[in-house]
Amino acid sequence: MHSLDAIFKPRSIAIIGATTRKGSIGREILRNLFDYEFNGKIFPVNPRYENIHSVKAYPTVLSIPDAVDLAVIIVPKEHVMQAVEDCGRKGVKGLVIISAGFREVGGEGIKREEAIVAAIRKHGMRLIGPNCMGVIAAIPDVQMNATFSPAAPSLGNLAMMSQSGALGVAILLAAQKLNLGMSYFASVGNKADVSAPDLLEYWENDPHTDVIALYLESFGEPQRFFELSKRISKKKPIVVVKSGTSAAGARAASSHTGAMASLEVAVEALLQQAGVVRVSTIEEMIDVVAGFARAPVPRGNRVCIVTNAGGPGIMAADNVEAQGLVTAELSPKTQEAMRRYLPPEASVRNPVDMVAGAGPDEYEKILDLALADDGVDLAIAIFVPPLMIEPIEVMRRITRVGRAYDKPVLSVLMAEERYYEMIPREIPDAVPFYKFPEAAANVAAQMNRHREWRAVPAGKVRTFKADAKRARAIIDAKIEVGGGYLAPSDAYDVLDAFGFPVCKHRTVATDGDIAAAAKATGYPVVLKVVGEGIVHKSDIGGVVVGIDSRDELLAARKEMEKKLRAAGAWDAVTGFLVQEMASAGKEVILGVVRDPRLGPLLMFGMGGKYVEILRDVVFRVMPVTDIDAAEMVHRIKSYPLLEGVRGDVPVDIDFIVECIQRLAHLVTTIDGIEELDMNPVMVHPERAHCRVLDARIRVRAAKASI
Repeated sequence: MHSLDAIFKPRSIAIIGATTRKGSIGREILRNLFDYEFNGKIFPVNPRYENIHSVKAYPTVLSIPDAVDLAVIIVPKEHVMQAVEDCGRKGVKGLVIISAGFREVGGEGIKREEAIVAAIRKHGMRLIGPNCMGVIAAIPDVQMNATFSPAAPSLGNLAMMSQSGALGVAILLAAQKLNLGMSYFASVGNKADVSAPDLLEYWENDPHTDVIALYLESFGEPQRFFELSKRISKKKPIVVVKSGTSAAGARAASSHTGAMASLEVAVEALLQQAGVVRVSTIEEMIDVVAGFARAPVPRGNRVCIVTNAGGPGIMAADNVEAQGLVTAELSPKTQEAMRRYLPPEASVRNPVDMVAGAGPDEYEKILDLALADDGVDLAIAIFVPPLMIEPIEVMRRITRVGRAYDKPVLSVLMAEERYYEMIPREIPDAVPFYKFPEAAANVAAQMNRHREWRAVPAGKVRTFKADAKRARAIIDAKIEVGGGYLAPSDAYDVLDAFGFPVCKHRTVATDGDIAAAAKATGYPVVLKVVGEGIVHKSDIGGVVVGIDSRDELLAARKEMEKKLRAAGAWDAVTGFLVQEMASAGKEVILGVVRDPRLGPLLMFGMGGKYVEILRDVVFRVMPVTDIDAAEMVHRIKSYPLLEGVRGDVPVDIDFIVECIQRLAHLVTTIDGIEELDMNPVMVHPERAHCRVLDARIRVRAAKASI
């Protein structure tokens, strides 16, 4: 048995805090259990009653003579701990704590919740909540509604979790309105024990669940969530609404990478990399899960639109193509067959416009012909009802045809509001239907993206020959002296230890012999200012390129000091870097910033001084596979510049992909790196000319000993 079976497949439930008082949560949960026809035993617990709704009540859970699998606790916060201890002594293995007044209120509430967690660990119990709405298991062997929701979903193939009780009610009501059945529902509240990763793992191989939907405010265990989602989404679509990402991270970002790595960016990277279907609103979530729950995943991206109104058909086609789908080319044979059933003014090219007089027969026949075409992977049927045609019958015919094929059919019904309530009652197995073409096109696109994700190979995490001992010694030494930015020479040494091609360079003091340094590297050279607090060197005149002689170098050093003094930065200067001048090419950036929640975030994009303005970058969480690295390079908007446009020779894309993987290897091997920028990395058609031109590495301080 799984540890969560005690919560979702109980044979007996104790309702601690059950009551007959109208309007109380204890009464509503007890009533919902009876109304939903729970298949096990129900034990009301309340010392003030002998019977509740004609069922014997017990003063405590310990006085129940039978075994109890699950206890739903609905008592004042001050009494919750005693109820938990009683359940532990009784041998109860599952708890759902509805009561509020814990971590969400801070202060003493945090201590109360910590005490509860300690108790469930001691007794080997699992817990949903506290501060939650309850759980539902609609599967036939259980039929449990242990919530105070006014909605009671029918049995279906959708498992859903909500971190918010209020939004959970809204989700259940919306699902009920559409007759969208569920296998399970869980309102997890404070997630003191059971959180999203636990539920993902529980539903992964559940035979009643084909689609998983989550409303999240936080991940709980981001790395575990990532690993589970990446595996499960290859079998079952996971649809997520993630809120709470508007605030920037708490880190003090002083690198290009850190400046662009907001929490929203981090969350988007994690979900995208894990193959999760992310949506923006609850309404969109319901739209998308209805598509996945009631239609098969398409085999391709070719869409046929069948409509009785030109405008909505054009809108659907525009949105389909904007979302990366393709309007299917119908075969001449299909078009000729369609002409036999339609008036001369109809159009049999995609979108198929049957004109306003099209009724149930036309929709059934034309949609059938469209789905039979080998060039069609998915169909969108749009109906704008004229006065003389009954919408219910049209929807019935669309559903009949849709159920005859293993291709998804999405429908758009632009009708009076009452029909949206009638259809789920009149046609319980109706194909997914939407009010407007844009919604249907968006669902089609999300389903296609899931198809594409499932086809992507798992990929491999590469490691490279590296001098990790040398790099670790440099990082550890900086940690011990309080952290901060490495000296440029140390930063280059760390990168060199992991196989990055760095420019020849020499660092000299402010009064050092820069001419000797230039002679060692060889002209032409670049002169750069060195100073830990100086971030954007070029902004204050701290970079001079293309220096061809000793005289030019000395003049450049003199002019640089003048500009730095004028900018008020001279006191921060600790020296100069003399570096070989690399040949011109395309500038890219690679970087890492450590997110306090998600760990290292790896960034790639177009580089140079405009990187924070153009923001043409992508992020990924660790681990980064070879597939992830290649996808990062192809995903930036400026990828065509790397591939070569207007006669340009393509740069070495394989070199960039390898650098991304080397960087992932570096930050997962060497602990202590908080931020890292390689900007720019100059890339060329020939790998031998590619170089890291500038690099900054910020190291954490030593952790305080306890």
